[in-house]
Amino acid sequence: MKAFRPALIITALLLAGCASSGSTTSSDSSWWNPFSKISWSSLSPLNWFHSSLKVSEQGVGGLTSATPMNRDAIDKGLNGDYTLRQGMRSEKGAVVSFWQAVDDGEVKLAIYGKSSIERIEVTDSDIASVDGTKLGDTFSQHYQKAFGNCQQAEGVGENGVECKAPNSQHISYVYHGKWAGPEGLMPPDDTLKSWTVTKIIWRR
Repeated sequence: MKAFRPALIITALLLAGCASSGSTTSSDSSWWNPFSKISWSSLSPLNWFHSSLKVSEQGVGGLTSATPMNRDAIDKGLNGDYTLRQGMRSEKGAVVSFWQAVDDGEVKLAIYGKSSIERIEVTDSDIASVDGTKLGDTFSQHYQKAFGNCQQAEGVGENGVECKAPNSQHISYVYHGKWAGPEGLMPPDDTLKSWTVTKIIWRR
């Protein structure tokens, strides 16, 4: 206890010295503020994460029909949030070049085009269209019937229904669900109403 009291006094004196130096008006000394270098705006919860990409009439995030089909341009358009890898495959008898945006080992976007982007397929649940539609939303949230809105989805391994987004010229939604009917036929509306969005597609 005796050893504790001198230590307490010394600590108090040191603190008093720091406080007095903080009030000095001499130009040769200044009070060091450990928080002076902090950008308080950067601590806002709004800045903790990248702003989410959106699918709009113009494209996806910063990707548009004017974006060249090269790594640097695509990476910039996606804010550098994904790992990019390039590939090629046969589609309708032609060789198609594409880029995949990968996160945590999963393909989140597939980007197609020749000199510039022509089509983007979104399978990232964090990306929604500008009207708020996202993966997992049901058919009935947008449509009462398939006629005039939907057709059989095309593509490798597709067995779904693709529907034009309401009031859009460039966005469509691919729906999948359970149905015991013949493959290649459009399911009835009562069946489709519980099907969910599995992909958002933007086309030039």
